Amino acid sequence: MKSSTDDLREEYNVEELKPRKNPYAARLKQQVTMNMKVSTIMYFKEMSEESGVPYQLLINLYLDDCVKKGLKVQFG
Repeated sequence: MKSSTDDLREEYNVEELKPRKNPYAARLKQQVTMNMKVSTIMYFKEMSEESGVPYQLLINLYLDDCVKKGLKVQFG
């Protein structure tokens, strides 16, 4: 018995398909695990309560803003 996948393979020549880049690739996220100071987490959780925006999203938005502005870490 043939599966629907077999039917598709017969109908389309996969070797001739021209794949294109995912237009949403720049928006993809990658899960990370990192250690953060409790005071930093609490800061964003308080902002979250005030704004109604999840704290992890706030952290992500803040870091995205740093990237867009080209901010560099300054020590000392």
